[in-house]
Amino acid sequence: MSKLPPPLDRLPFPVIGSPLFIISNPKLVIAQCIAGVVGSMPALNARPAEQLEEWLIEITGALAAHNAAHPQQPAAPFAINQIVHKSNARLAHDMALCVKYKVPIIITSLGAREDVNAAAHSYGGVVLHDIINNKHAHKAIEKGADGLIAVAAGAGGHAGVKSPFALIQEIRQWFDGPVALSGSIATGDAVLAAQAMGADFAYIGSAFIATEEARAAEGYKQCIVESTSDDIVYSNLFTGVHGNYLAPSIRAAGMDPDKLPVSDPTAMDFGGDKAKAWKEIWGCGQGIGAVTQVQPAAAYIAQLKREYAAAKARLLGV
Repeated sequence: MSKLPPPLDRLPFPVIGSPLFIISNPKLVIAQCIAGVVGSMPALNARPAEQLEEWLIEITGALAAHNAAHPQQPAAPFAINQIVHKSNARLAHDMALCVKYKVPIIITSLGAREDVNAAAHSYGGVVLHDIINNKHAHKAIEKGADGLIAVAAGAGGHAGVKSPFALIQEIRQWFDGPVALSGSIATGDAVLAAQAMGADFAYIGSAFIATEEARAAEGYKQCIVESTSDDIVYSNLFTGVHGNYLAPSIRAAGMDPDKLPVSDPTAMDFGGDKAKAWKEIWGCGQGIGAVTQVQPAAAYIAQLKREYAAAKARLLGV
């Protein structure tokens, strides 16, 4: 395992809840952290931009109150995701607020920026950068990221195409810092498997969409419960970057999921119009076959912990 910097060295359970565009909100983040996993959300989920400060006040206040009341069981730290692509006109504003409220973990996506990393480091924050291949991993660390999120095949959102086995083994040949693995992880068994491959943490997103706290339409949540990996479509049509989506939502929008056109990557944009697209076309990873019900985030995390303990005991023969 890696030598982990604070606060990653104090996680009660080796899971990071991934930031879910449009869906993650303070309610979900707080529930995740109190239950012992890193809760996260994209800064861009706060709309208008002024709402981000309100949300940071809500999250930091709730977690401080919990920690004061439960000093023996403190909450896990939280993370804010920053899209560093040039189309994100809010980046400077949102990072200034992260610095103001000393967000413990910054997750950066779609580009690596030295100034963003330096801003987080100015108050002791940790930066995890998500990557889809070893080349991007090298660039992220060279520009000052503290750790990596290996987004392997089968992940929700902007997923890569590399096998997790290939991606992790290549990264671990040269990098001994914090690594989280993303891609079809929805059970405690898979969390343990991620660690066995060399990751420090499992990075779980899609399963948290089907929780009571998630800001997703009930139809979206139920579609996840009813679907399997056979219902996932990989396309770059909706944002200009390849990602995994639920076929039923594509059909509902009047399109054939088997005949989607290819988008021009230069059309990638994370302004207001894309929020509408992600509301109507539901992103999701291939691990949803393990999701069988909509439940509170705490109940799902408790399930993960039971499965993790059972898998470890099974492997150790105890």
